[in-house]
Amino acid sequence: MKTIKEAEETSGVTVNRFAEDAPSTGRSKNGYVFQEMELQDGEQENCGRDSPVAHKDHIYDNQIQISVSDPDCPGFGLLNTTRKYVKPMNFQEEVRAHRDLDGFLAQASILLDEKAATLDEVLRRMLTHVMEDGHGSCDVDEVMNSLFTDAGGKEFNVHLLSETIQGVTDTSTGIRYQQSWLCILSNVRSLQRRHVCITRLERPQNWGVNCCEARYVILILAPPRTKSTKTAIELGRTFATMFSDISFRQKLLEANTQEEFKQELVYQRQQLSIVHDKPVVEEVEDSDPRRGKALKCTDFFKAGKGVYDDLRRRLPLYPSDFTDGITGKDRCLLKYTTTAIFLYIAILLPAIAFGSLNDESTRGEIDVQKTIVGQSIGGVIYSLFAGSPLVIPLTTAPLAIFISVIRGICDDYDLDFDAFYACIGLWNSLFLILGGLFNVSLLMKLFKRSTEEVIALFISIAFVGDAVKGTVKIFEHFYHGPILATTNSTLVLQQIHDILEQTKNQTGNALTDHNGTVSLTGHAEGHASVFLPESLVLCTRERPILCLLLMLGTLWLGYALYLIKRSPYLNDKIREVVSDCALPISVVIFSFIGSYLFIDIQLPVFSVHDGPIFNFPPFDKLSGMNTLSAVGLGFLLALLIFIDQNIVISLTHVPEHKLLKGTAFHWDLMLTGFINILMSCLGLPWMHAAFPHSSLHARQLAKVEQHVENGHLYTTIVSVRETRLTSLVANILIGLSAFMLPIPLQWIPKPVLYGLFLYIAATSLDGNQMVDRMALLLKEQTSYPPTHYIRRVPQRKVHCFTAVQMIQLIILCAFGMYPLPYMKMVFPLLMILLVPVRTSLLPRVIDAKYLDIMDAQHM
Repeated sequence: MKTIKEAEETSGVTVNRFAEDAPSTGRSKNGYVFQEMELQDGEQENCGRDSPVAHKDHIYDNQIQISVSDPDCPGFGLLNTTRKYVKPMNFQEEVRAHRDLDGFLAQASILLDEKAATLDEVLRRMLTHVMEDGHGSCDVDEVMNSLFTDAGGKEFNVHLLSETIQGVTDTSTGIRYQQSWLCILSNVRSLQRRHVCITRLERPQNWGVNCCEARYVILILAPPRTKSTKTAIELGRTFATMFSDISFRQKLLEANTQEEFKQELVYQRQQLSIVHDKPVVEEVEDSDPRRGKALKCTDFFKAGKGVYDDLRRRLPLYPSDFTDGITGKDRCLLKYTTTAIFLYIAILLPAIAFGSLNDESTRGEIDVQKTIVGQSIGGVIYSLFAGSPLVIPLTTAPLAIFISVIRGICDDYDLDFDAFYACIGLWNSLFLILGGLFNVSLLMKLFKRSTEEVIALFISIAFVGDAVKGTVKIFEHFYHGPILATTNSTLVLQQIHDILEQTKNQTGNALTDHNGTVSLTGHAEGHASVFLPESLVLCTRERPILCLLLMLGTLWLGYALYLIKRSPYLNDKIREVVSDCALPISVVIFSFIGSYLFIDIQLPVFSVHDGPIFNFPPFDKLSGMNTLSAVGLGFLLALLIFIDQNIVISLTHVPEHKLLKGTAFHWDLMLTGFINILMSCLGLPWMHAAFPHSSLHARQLAKVEQHVENGHLYTTIVSVRETRLTSLVANILIGLSAFMLPIPLQWIPKPVLYGLFLYIAATSLDGNQMVDRMALLLKEQTSYPPTHYIRRVPQRKVHCFTAVQMIQLIILCAFGMYPLPYMKMVFPLLMILLVPVRTSLLPRVIDAKYLDIMDAQHM
């Protein structure tokens, strides 16, 4: 950051919570208390030499404690002064600036050539004028008291303005104030709406240090509770930005009537709204498809160029992927350890869940053991050779559904599953490798952030859907009625026969045997209601209830520990470690509760089969037509992997994560193809980059800081350790977990896996702007955060954009979760259709400039 000595004349706007340094004892005619001057005129110009300077978006606070030298003096007090630099209003982008001015012009309160000389008199005239115009109703004395620090002299007599905005310029000799205008702010409880009054004085007035030639006074009154973009300081930014232009102030001096004054305001607004052409900067050659020049058809015929650029840019950084955080001063071994443990649990449990799903759909051809081994092999290869090492490859729910469809096709047409599965996988890998060679990932230029977030939110909802469906199955199987304690039909029939024999020999409406078991409850139309003995009936309703509690408990404990980093408990280091290990802690605790504390209740667990891990496909069992028919399925599978792979890499490398080593879309797509060749030939499940594991991995390795802006807490990522070690270690541990089957991994009940799905879905919502905008629909306007799209886009446009995204999400969920498996085969085509909706349809409803703002990162 540049120092003041290096600054060349940087203008800004400063908010002074308790106006400028007061001069001496006794009250002067201008409403200030003056104290003995310690600075001469020449020193006053340099009084701000050590003051903070406005620099881009940063805000600096300077707190000063002021007191007189003699505490026994009458009227002694302590005065706290806070100066805060704020950004000038951007009329080109912030829609609120235009609305502020339009609201003022509609009910203008303007005083021209005001003769009052003191600040108190001027402010009283302005307040009276506002009341007379009927623009507001409030107690003038109450407002005057709120404008000054002494509350009307009731507590102590230091008569200074409480909150002001002034223009400042950073010069080589210090801070220079614009002294010809003053913007005064106040929050008034009795007001229902904002009010602005502008006064032009007949002649310049000397109102103390930094306001020696005041000619304009802008008074801003606002209710204390209002929308973040409608506060007094936001309204003050609008008018302070306009009055900071010296030529504009000169033109206002020439205005003779209020109409001419208004016309100058409108003209100044037009001048500030002009978009100045930025100098064209030569684009640096970058293989990241999201950047660079516009997409051209010829780019797809430069075979291998994207892969070559990826490797040329990424290979020099390869050694640092292993040494960052291990060597040097800034080591973070503890962070790496907790992240590796988190990844181990976050990858292993979904692998078990999807392996169990594959086991059921393929009848043991692909089971949990194969899924774990395949995850370890593919994960280690990806960790060592990928251009984006923070990305985590997994077998996912769409792939599991795809595999179940293939099993159904094999059953319908009497095909060998291993051979047909491998054939489809090889065709899929061929398409992925060709896609990497011919730069097909450049199509990611068409995918905007809003489209990616719709797909990301759908994936999160799919995790919730998988957890809910698994729990519903447990309830359907165990809750609705008791089951027989034995499968021995002879024993069951014998006991029923004995009970019926007893009913023939007994009379009455209720009979009880000597064991206390009720065997007959009554007769209705000649029929008896018979109860089976307790030894034969097993009531199982405790199972689904316990499963529900385990699932919700895993979610609750995991998410509570995840949020502990925002709490004041313990110290910062412990909070960080506990938050990073939230998921492993929750899984271990609730697995112990379910498998040990409730050992008498049999919980559903995944099954494990004995048999070879690797199955080499017998291709000779497929005919030529069978091989050709696999092309279509291989292309659809490649399309699914292509979209998921690139969107996950894009979501992992969002600007908020501040990743510095770049991406390798083309090489990573080709590498995924090579990995799936190996998976297909070994009979292991396919894999691709997975969301939200990849984004969560980046956040786990992030160094963050928190700040509060307008009452809203924001967590900002400062930097991220881009290392291969965490994912490499996690996948090696997963490979070792294959030796932990069936015990102790079977001690993890299925409901805990479902709780993990809910946890992953909940934590993936952080940073999703679509979710934030959906939450706005449920909030009152005063609670809206001051995000870049709230400042720059009309509220109706924001809600309209969100509604269109929600419609797209509903359509995705309807097709993606429809029980017909074959419909899921064409699901990738539906995701591609979101692109023309964003690029062609939405610009007809919402201005393109607003769409670009809402597709940008938080600023």
